[in-house]
Amino acid sequence: MTRVFRRRTLSTGIIVLICLFFTAIVAGPFLWTAIMSFRLTTEIDANHYGLPNPLHFENYIYAFTKFGFAQYMRNSAFVTGFALLIATSVTTMAAYAFARRRYVFLGREPLFLLIFISIMFPPQISLLALFQLLVKYKLYNTLWGLVLVYSASALPFNIYILRAFFAQIPQDIEDAARIDGCTDLQMFWRVMFPIARPAVATTVVLNFINFWNEFLYAVTFVTRQEARTLPLAVMFFMGEAYLDVGMLAAGVMVSSLPVLILYLFLSEQFIKGMTAGALKG
Repeated sequence: MTRVFRRRTLSTGIIVLICLFFTAIVAGPFLWTAIMSFRLTTEIDANHYGLPNPLHFENYIYAFTKFGFAQYMRNSAFVTGFALLIATSVTTMAAYAFARRRYVFLGREPLFLLIFISIMFPPQISLLALFQLLVKYKLYNTLWGLVLVYSASALPFNIYILRAFFAQIPQDIEDAARIDGCTDLQMFWRVMFPIARPAVATTVVLNFINFWNEFLYAVTFVTRQEARTLPLAVMFFMGEAYLDVGMLAAGVMVSSLPVLILYLFLSEQFIKGMTAGALKG
């Protein structure tokens, strides 16, 4: 009994050490950047790994006032918010239609396969076509152009993830709702969507991270300074303040904090969505 207990303790300790090691690798640079954001460049040059004493909040004030990070954050919030709204509403209904037997139509499986295959193509392939479309419809250099591009780019992944979740919902639940008189829309919004909330939360978190940090489409389709999103602002910020390390750290923290905050609020739903398939078998 003692030997078994020792083996379990040893295996648990090894697992904990491995988790701590990978946590240090992932979280270490973030914590180091957060600490540097409250220090002056002269202090960082004197001691790269020192603690801020005192805290220099002027780095953040300078980033928001001098470099206009407040405007860039509003732009990113606008683009990310509307892109999430469009992508989530469209893909949840599309995935539901692809998953349930009631909505079988000619060519449904080949169409889903075509959507799935599009995940494998790099985004650079579509840049020229998207550029021509945005110019033609006068959406180039506008935030609404980025909203449409971002929401369209999320369709294949979201449909793939959500279709698998909707397909696992028992048919008895749908039949019982229809006996109660639910229409198709009522069935989706009142019954199926609440059940699929963990999977939807997973796609929302992943989409938010992709939209908020997206750089390729933004740098290609936006050239006006007042329409820049945060990733573009950080790039130009680094070009202008490349000698001010503390200021650069503050700019990086400003751009990354919204993602961290969203994950903290939706982490439980995110984990449920990621493990739903394994639990339901």
